[in-house]
Amino acid sequence: MSDWKVSCCVLCGNNCGIKVQLGSENGQEFTRIKGDENHPFSKGYLCNKASRLNYYLNAKDRLLTPMRRNDTGGYDAIDWDTALSEIADKLTGIRDEFGGDKIFYYGGGGQGNHTPGLYSRSTNATLGIEYRTNALAQEKTGEFWVCNQMFGGWAHPDMDNCDLAIFIGKNPWHSHGIQRARATLREIAKDSGRKMIVIDPKRSETADLADIHLAVRPARDAWLLAAIAATLVQQEMYDRQFIQDRVKGYEDLFAILESIDTPEFAEISGISPEQIQEVAQLIVDSDRVAVVEDLGVQMNRHSTLVSYLQRLIWVTTGNFGRPGTNYIPLGMGTLGEGQRQGKSPVTGAPIISGLIPCNSVAEEILTDHPSRFRAMIVDSANPVHSVADSEKFREAMDRLEFSVVIDVAMTETAREADYVLPVANQYEKAEAAFFNFEFPNNYFHVRHPLFEAPEGLLTEAEIHSRLLTKMVTIPEDLISNLNAALDEGMACFQEQVFKALAEDPSLMDIAPTLLYRTLGQHLPAGMETAAGLWPLAQQLAVRKQAAVEKAGISDQGQGLGNALFDVIINSPSGAIILSEEWADTWSRLGSDGKVNLSNPELLAEIDVLQAGASDETSSEYPFLMAAGERRAFTANTIIRDPDWRRKDAEGALLIHPEDAARLNLGSGSRATITTQTGDANVLVEVSDRMMRGHVSLPNGYGLGSTSKDGEWELTGVAPNELTSFEDRDKFAGTPWHKSIPVRIEAC
Repeated sequence: MSDWKVSCCVLCGNNCGIKVQLGSENGQEFTRIKGDENHPFSKGYLCNKASRLNYYLNAKDRLLTPMRRNDTGGYDAIDWDTALSEIADKLTGIRDEFGGDKIFYYGGGGQGNHTPGLYSRSTNATLGIEYRTNALAQEKTGEFWVCNQMFGGWAHPDMDNCDLAIFIGKNPWHSHGIQRARATLREIAKDSGRKMIVIDPKRSETADLADIHLAVRPARDAWLLAAIAATLVQQEMYDRQFIQDRVKGYEDLFAILESIDTPEFAEISGISPEQIQEVAQLIVDSDRVAVVEDLGVQMNRHSTLVSYLQRLIWVTTGNFGRPGTNYIPLGMGTLGEGQRQGKSPVTGAPIISGLIPCNSVAEEILTDHPSRFRAMIVDSANPVHSVADSEKFREAMDRLEFSVVIDVAMTETAREADYVLPVANQYEKAEAAFFNFEFPNNYFHVRHPLFEAPEGLLTEAEIHSRLLTKMVTIPEDLISNLNAALDEGMACFQEQVFKALAEDPSLMDIAPTLLYRTLGQHLPAGMETAAGLWPLAQQLAVRKQAAVEKAGISDQGQGLGNALFDVIINSPSGAIILSEEWADTWSRLGSDGKVNLSNPELLAEIDVLQAGASDETSSEYPFLMAAGERRAFTANTIIRDPDWRRKDAEGALLIHPEDAARLNLGSGSRATITTQTGDANVLVEVSDRMMRGHVSLPNGYGLGSTSKDGEWELTGVAPNELTSFEDRDKFAGTPWHKSIPVRIEAC
């Protein structure tokens, strides 16, 4: 048996530290997996899903050679040089004829697989690509925009130290999203001095542990949260001193909240006025309130407004900038900067955090508009499966003049592309995640490769480097000079890099590739892809020098940024890279240090709520379906083999017992779900956790894989075969996947 090696789980954004033992003749297997007690934050915690990581590691449908679509619609294996030469020629041809802004970039990395986003910048800059998106625009951009308006950064909760935890549209028992999720939930539930509130139509596993479960009507969260906020203002339960000292732009907001008919809003939401009063009082009586929202509201109606309303509740009660409340973190990346930056070229969709709404991409292609996208690079993403209206996205890819997918497998998106380029998986290269938002101590984890990639496979960094050399002339003399400087030490290398950029600022366009071909080749074997983190370490060391030094990182004569990079590279379990004070979170708010509650667009939207709620269902589609629910054996779709699941093999439709009886359905029976977009045959499971009129399907199903008979088959339902790209938030374009009108009929 081999020694224990350290890495992390890649099945959700927490990226908990793991220890593994490697076995089998070629070593390409995890024989044992457990939590890494040396990881700075997961501290040995691990959920049940990580035990199935071998199904990712040894994917049975893994790609091992570049593929090119042939005239019959199938694919032929080709060599790397041919593939990259032809791809470079086609992309530059489209750029030269139509402009680089007609090439669209989708992706840049998945859960725990973020370095592709660093190296793709060289390719994108060389081609003149202006428009891009990724999975964040499916979920978080409305929240990003709200937080940027209010705080200047993305707000997070301190769940470890709160005395009241509130979860909105979130079931951390299965979806995680907070460190040591199940352990933390149990700790809160068992502590008589702490309370938990869950807002969710479904009685989830987290709701089972809660002191109060507000079973809000599906898609009515905005009315509930507005009623709570209005109660706090109308009864003057807010923190007057905090408002006076730390808040601005609240006058118009308070006037609107004063005018709200809270009993009417309570009735619309399905929560009694008495319960709303109880919750408001509990919030006021608690010293430390931490709140987190998730996809249950972020992929639902009024999602951006909900992100605003829930923050009003804890801001007006002074629950910001103190232990156990909410804060603005700072880390290696800039994830969550929510400025609006113009509009998309065809539909005029809002661009937030530099991302076009995913639901708008097909529209940007399926048109005769002169500014339509004509080519697309898809990098570690699967939009045909993950974006609303899969059939429409397939049509869009067919309309493109050229497309290339970079991924580990022949995904649903890859099967629509002109070229598919295979890559090393996440345990065959140095990799990192930027979902590190802890405070006041913040960590970063660059994990070392555990295996060598199969012969012939490349990393994304190598692919982009080779592609770049096909498109532009790389300054080989500069690369030689930088490699020589590295022989003298990191301080000399840094000096030469900064000198070269000062003399020729255009080198910034290809800087990631320059770093990969110089610094990357001087790092320990297998760590080459970590080179792209070096400039981020330099920037953080300058921006937060005191916090880096307080984390125990010292200059040591090589420069603080180099010392920080060295710590990151040489800490296999991850390392604390910043140590701040709680007062530091206030510095993120700007020169006046005040939370801004003024948002005229969302204030007007609160007024819209006062007109009442329209029916989300109809006689034709009488149910609302939540598509993409997290369950015990669902995760992101990097695990494509259906055998990884120990239960719920097909991803059953959950339905309330009374609804099931009325439709003559029982557990194990089959039904047809019909939406305005499509229909599907599903397995039924009767569950009293569901509300009447509300059903759910899980995420992660409907993926293709090779069966034991060698046939390509789908397991379960791909939810986005049933969704419409037209159903989306008016401010951010995020989809309404959690409230889809459906009809259900027994088969």
